[in-house]
Amino acid sequence: MTRFEFPAPNLQAISDILGHTETGLTGSEIGRYLRECTIDDPMPTLTKRLRLFAALDARQKSDRCANHVVAFIQHAMNPVKHLDAPDYFERERAKLNGALAFSGLVLTVEGKVTTRGTARTLSEAHIREGILRKALSERKVHTDVLRFCRGELLADNYFHAVFEATKSVAEKIRQRTGLTTDGGELVDQAFGLVAGHPRLAFNSLQNESEKSEHRGLMNLMKGVFGAFRNTSAHAPKIHWDVTEQDALDVLTTLSLIHRRLDGAVRTHIP
Repeated sequence: MTRFEFPAPNLQAISDILGHTETGLTGSEIGRYLRECTIDDPMPTLTKRLRLFAALDARQKSDRCANHVVAFIQHAMNPVKHLDAPDYFERERAKLNGALAFSGLVLTVEGKVTTRGTARTLSEAHIREGILRKALSERKVHTDVLRFCRGELLADNYFHAVFEATKSVAEKIRQRTGLTTDGGELVDQAFGLVAGHPRLAFNSLQNESEKSEHRGLMNLMKGVFGAFRNTSAHAPKIHWDVTEQDALDVLTTLSLIHRRLDGAVRTHIP
């Protein structure tokens, strides 16, 4: 990482997060982590966020670089310290990334601070904070979608988040049917009406309206595979730009598919 210093407002924002009254480090943790990072604690009686800023700011000015500040962030956010509270780790990491974005940095899922393009607007910083994750939570996206792309979402890697989540649909179909194929072929084998009775049915198939709905959901799954799974499997990432909005829309569609798959009925076909 290139030698640099955090501007005072950026360092204060970081200190405000790590020293937040309710969600930040405890006073004893601040004292211990400062000692472990060989950073003096010149004002231990101040409120947590001011105490932390005073300590980090003094060390940065002494060093004329932010190396010890970065080391403190990594030490405090070491994933092993948060084994019992992974959701807390993710929330705090997201908030820190909003502040770090203005210094061209990001805190990875491994708890390491690394360089990334500098954010210049609040909108860009909010994206770093994990707006996609928040939006997916608000939409109550199916847990099986998130389970397949959790690591990619944490890294804000929209391309691979879509790729991995699309796999989850095929995996669920295979689990429900025992089939071993993939993509459109898998959909046809599991839901096709050519033989009259599919292995899985979205409804009772008693009339043309229900059959039309069944075929429509089949086509939706095949369309998702064709547009996203197959494309992302063969296109280099640099040539296939998945925006935050793209990812949100695709993952929400996959959530709908998962909910319908959960309710699909297994027929008598072995």
